[in-house]
Amino acid sequence: MRDRMPQLPATALTPAQQEAVAAITAGPRGELFGPFVPLLRSPGAMVRLQEVGAHLRFGSILPKAVLEMAVLQVARARNQVFEWGYHCQLALDAGVPREVVEDIAAGREPGPLAEPLATGYAVVAGVLADNDIPDELYDRALDVLGEEGLIDVIVCAGYYTTLAMVMNATRTDAGALSPPVEMSSS
Repeated sequence: MRDRMPQLPATALTPAQQEAVAAITAGPRGELFGPFVPLLRSPGAMVRLQEVGAHLRFGSILPKAVLEMAVLQVARARNQVFEWGYHCQLALDAGVPREVVEDIAAGREPGPLAEPLATGYAVVAGVLADNDIPDELYDRALDVLGEEGLIDVIVCAGYYTTLAMVMNATRTDAGALSPPVEMSSS
């Protein structure tokens, strides 16, 4: 499949797009890649979305393992190869057990998880499946993740779902990413 919205040449960028590129390259990402390539067609949306992503990845109180596992859950649920490839090693490095990554890759629910992974996994699974979580899980999530952490894990699921939808619809090229655990096709 062809990449419907490949990288734009620097000479073709509008002033708003140039500002958006400057904003993203000045931050912790340092370059324009992945979902931000098609998103650049709407520079206002790209800048605002990347700020949400920067908060989640670099400023959230969520434990990195919970965040990265949530990204993998969304990538699996939305069959998003770029996000899987980019975040798989990050999840392992953050402490998500390899068996858990393998289970998510295969579309299986992981075996028993330690906290806070167990609660994070359950919240993301709930919002992806039902756009909601039961009261008991909500109360547990408040105890384990706190209000800010609960909101951040839900926002994480929504943010990465948005990126997955953009990249899937524009068929963003996953490039030469070689994740240590391949996501099964579905």
